[in-house]
Amino acid sequence: MRPFLAHLVQILIAALGGLVFHWLGVPAAWLSGAAIAATLWGLTGWAVTMPRALADAAMLISGAAMGAAVTPEAIAAMGRYPGSLILLVIGVVAISAASTAWLVRMSGWRRADAVLASVPGALSTVLAVAAERKAEVASIAIVQNFRLFVLIALLPSLVVLTGDGGNTGALIGEGLPVESPGGMALILLGGLALGAVFKQLRVAAPILLGATVMSSVSHGTAWVTGVIPPVIATGGLVLIGLFIAERFRNVQRSTLKRAFIAALGSFTVGMIVAALFAGVAAWLAGVSFANGLVAFAPGGLEAMTVLALILGLDPLYVGIHHLVRFLGIGLVLPFLIGWLQRDKTAAAE
Repeated sequence: MRPFLAHLVQILIAALGGLVFHWLGVPAAWLSGAAIAATLWGLTGWAVTMPRALADAAMLISGAAMGAAVTPEAIAAMGRYPGSLILLVIGVVAISAASTAWLVRMSGWRRADAVLASVPGALSTVLAVAAERKAEVASIAIVQNFRLFVLIALLPSLVVLTGDGGNTGALIGEGLPVESPGGMALILLGGLALGAVFKQLRVAAPILLGATVMSSVSHGTAWVTGVIPPVIATGGLVLIGLFIAERFRNVQRSTLKRAFIAALGSFTVGMIVAALFAGVAAWLAGVSFANGLVAFAPGGLEAMTVLALILGLDPLYVGIHHLVRFLGIGLVLPFLIGWLQRDKTAAAE
């Protein structure tokens, strides 16, 4: 029972953080509050590793909730996106280049380490490459995770300051018709099965993607109508907050202190570039700047698409952009690895 109680206490602490942020009126309270509370809990040394089953459950629920926004009307609006997606590809290159330049010139990093730290997403793949090349894995992880953490903590408030974000104080789906038990079972079980297929194919975020695809198809074709019950969707956000906080555990304080300035500068430079591209892309796609900002923000696929949902933005627009970014990085990374290896060989000579 002791491990069970340890996990229960940890979940309750994360939920309490979300509740406090909710009471304070902080945007995206249940996600950002849970992540911050769980991170602070991790500093006590009493935190335990989140079971993979809980992380999968969080992704499954969140994917099902996101897909509910894919209505026939939303699908019809996708014709506005090609120009925005082209800008996204250019923007990813620009964000990575700007962040790399900062780390090399201002923080004195090796170029290979700086490139790996500046790739906006695909963290697990990036860290695997870094470990294989005996790079500064801890510093690279800090820069990558700092970017995600700051986006989760601050981006919701920035979105509200722009005048957008219509769902910031409510639970996901609050006040909307709820899916039938049969419809919800179809989406969750179908999403789990599809996620297992994606996992075998080594697709990024397989459970989240499987549930999102299943829910999107079901709602887009009107097989299923309504949303995931708000309490269940909110529980998924708390678990995702825990999942994000885990990335900051087992990092030595000396390493954290040394990499903090580099992470802050890299994030600031990359975010400025992302905001510039987001403004143009939003204008081309006919969406708000807030939608463009979250779509171009250099954060994780799961966190950013969920963030769009809980901020009342267009999860279809945001999700498509982050999915394209993630798949693009997956295609480019093998070439990046080859370049790094050639760079290493040249240095040895």
